[in-house]
Amino acid sequence: MNEIYRNEKVEMAPLKEGRLSGYTFAVKDVFAVEGEKNSAGNPDWLVTHEANTFTAPVIEHLLLNGATLKGLTHTDELMYSLNGENIHYGTPPNLLHPDHIPGGSSSGSASAAAERDFTLGTDTGGSVRVPSSYCGLYGIRPTHNAISMKGVIPLAPSFDTVGWISKSSRILKEVGDVLLHDEIIEFTNITIDLQGWNFLQPEDRHYLEAAINKLEVETKEITGPLEEWATLFRTIQGIEIWKVHGEWIRSVKPTFAPSIEKRFQWASTLDAGMYDELKLKQLAIQEYLQKQIGEKGLLVIPTTPSIAPKKKATSEEVEDVRTKTMQLTCIAGLSGFPQVTVPIMRADGLALGLSFIATRGRDRALLHFVDQYFGS
Repeated sequence: MNEIYRNEKVEMAPLKEGRLSGYTFAVKDVFAVEGEKNSAGNPDWLVTHEANTFTAPVIEHLLLNGATLKGLTHTDELMYSLNGENIHYGTPPNLLHPDHIPGGSSSGSASAAAERDFTLGTDTGGSVRVPSSYCGLYGIRPTHNAISMKGVIPLAPSFDTVGWISKSSRILKEVGDVLLHDEIIEFTNITIDLQGWNFLQPEDRHYLEAAINKLEVETKEITGPLEEWATLFRTIQGIEIWKVHGEWIRSVKPTFAPSIEKRFQWASTLDAGMYDELKLKQLAIQEYLQKQIGEKGLLVIPTTPSIAPKKKATSEEVEDVRTKTMQLTCIAGLSGFPQVTVPIMRADGLALGLSFIATRGRDRALLHFVDQYFGS
């Protein structure tokens, strides 16, 4: 069994020469490729869905700019996990250490970044950012709706985004220059969310603080109610997930990993009548963050609360990490703002993630900033 690719033989040649000529990329097994079937990380999904009749526009756009598609990568089941462990298809390797999980749900895309110039994933609740952080990679969750989700299996549509991962900040930026068209500006200030930083162990916090101390910009501090925000995010997400996938789950009764089955069961109990009220609360958070960060500002947080956990951790350990991680990843999810994670390497060879969040439509500026100050 190939633990990185669900189908490594899928290949599409460039449609034209362009800025990405010579680059190869792989895509998460949720993107439509004409003539191919998707599994979304679950064999029951694979056998109950037909082959795609078209290719996702984001893939075609990359092909039109010279890139070559090579391979469909594994994902956590229906993208509803942050671990990267799949009971059906195996666990893609963490690029830094085989004893640690890769992170999910774009787990295979993170692993494939070792042999592809870049990879496509999706990010709803952290599914590009978390594996990028755990595997020592650069990754972006762009502004919500900045890139079309057509031809991509949804999870929670008001949070779903197409993101990409690379071992090179320059390539991450070049892909952004092809897919995005927003103005490039200079950032003048950073805001640090203290609660998020307090999740870190002291020695890990030291690594991240040393990385941002070189930025000669004005700095201020805030403390957001992250636990409350994460609960709001998870509830809105759960309502949308059950609306999208509930009928298929009820009719097919697919086999899920116990933790993922429990998550879907919880989603099925949520009161959809609360949805509009919850979205109003989300709007208030968006307005608050817009004011705090500002048009030329950045919010700086750890991408995850720690290095990648070890494989086969207890359910209690897994849930503790997930809870803290969601308190960090929900910020970009609720705001719809772009976030880029930067690898910060520890002395033991494992990685932490340092994230920068800009306001809506500052994606290319964010990618250029990261390449300038944290490039590799």
